[in-house]
This record gives sequence, C-alpha cells and structure tokens, in this order.
Amino acid sequence: QSQLVESGGGLVQPGGSLRLSCSASGFTLDEYAIGWFRQAPGKEREGVSCTSYDGGVTNHVDSVKGRFTISRDNAKNTVYLQMNSLKPEDTAVYYCAARIVLHGSRFCPDSGYGMDYWGKGTLVTVSS
Repeated sequence: QSQLVESGGGLVQPGGSLRLSCSASGFTLDEYAIGWFRQAPGKEREGVSCTSYDGGVTNHVDSVKGRFTISRDNAKNTVYLQMNSLKPEDTAVYYCAARIVLHGSRFCPDSGYGMDYWGKGTLVTVSS
C-alpha cells in the first residue's frame, strides 16, 4: 500500500526546534514534488514549505521564512522539515503531501491542490 507517514511532532517550548520527517512507502519520492502543510484548530489549512522533485526549488510561507527549512533525501525516500525558533502560533497538525511531476519540473506545491498522496499528520504543540 502506497502511503506517506509523518513523524517528529511533539510538545516543544517557544524558541525550541523540531525536525519533522515525511517518509514514503510503496513508491519512490524522487518523482514527486512535496509540500508541507499545517492546520491549526479553527483555521484553514495552509501551505508551509515545498520542494520540487529534485530539491532544486524550495519555498516557504512568509511566516516561517528564516526559521523553517525543507530538505529531501531521495536515497532515504524521506523529506524533512527543520523547524527552529518555534512560536506558539506554529502549533498545528502538520501534513506532508506528494504530487508526481515530470522530470525537470520546477513545480513546488504550496496550495495542496491536486496532490496524489497525503499523510495523516503529526501534531506540533509549541507551549511553555
């Protein structure tokens, strides 16, 4: 069964760090552009960070620029989201999603539209 699984969430104090992982099983991520999304209670889902299939293009929403970094290790079939200087407003369930693309694509999924796979999410709570 093809699926994405997020891990690495948890409770962290403001100013702390977490690294989220998004691992694929049943398919190889090197053909997929990846996005990280989050949804806080009572709020709509928003795109946080994205990467093209080869990591050549990355993007982050303004609220996390300079604090979050997306990276991928296609050999390990995993995409990471390094989150530093966490703030209470970063509290949310974080999801990764994958969309297959053509070789050479610079597509970086920031809206969540048309994704082929979604993980079930991992909860990040930033609180003292």
